[in-house]
Amino acid sequence: MDRLGSLFDPKADLSISEHIRPHWSQAGAIVFITFRTHDSIPREVLDRWEKEKQEWIRRLGFSIDQHWSDVLPTLDPERQHQFKKEFNRCREDFLDRCHGDCVLRKPELAKIVADTLMHFDGIRYRMGDFVVMPNHVHLMASFESEDAVVSQCDSWLHYSARQIKLARGSKGRFWQQEPFDHLVRSPDQYQYLRDYIRDNGTKAGLLPGEYLYRRYDG
Repeated sequence: MDRLGSLFDPKADLSISEHIRPHWSQAGAIVFITFRTHDSIPREVLDRWEKEKQEWIRRLGFSIDQHWSDVLPTLDPERQHQFKKEFNRCREDFLDRCHGDCVLRKPELAKIVADTLMHFDGIRYRMGDFVVMPNHVHLMASFESEDAVVSQCDSWLHYSARQIKLARGSKGRFWQQEPFDHLVRSPDQYQYLRDYIRDNGTKAGLLPGEYLYRRYDG
């Protein structure tokens, strides 16, 4: 297994922090994280996905008054996997269409994000593969403590946003808060996510220089 970290162990200690969505973390485990710019997904698209999630839950026989986020943890693992696979794919496909200003297409701004991610590599965390796309970022990393993921993501977002806004002479929100994160559960999934990060730019039809890819070599 790669030296980046370990696979998620369902029998080991686990931390779940509740913000807008739950974040699962485990000391030493590899986590796949996605964060996106504030303008990458329009409000009307998010509202449509919310309705589709509610309809998905309703088709299972749950009341329309029950919110999908309350129902999902009560479903069996296979149902949960189906739900997440369907709606995660919707999100990733939409992001790859490069909506919004896509300012990270500029190499000098993508480098700010990359430098931010690498700054404490080997000190606060181990940084694996990542790709900086025009309006979002995918990365894999591992953390020594269970409570470090959320705080470190907040730090990355805050610092990189400040530097990007200084470089552009702009104000206002840059990142959407609450990144998506997923603990890696198998060697096959780890390799799939590495391939996904590697191929993300070309699959989105971007040219060299319009995205920034970093490969972890251990």
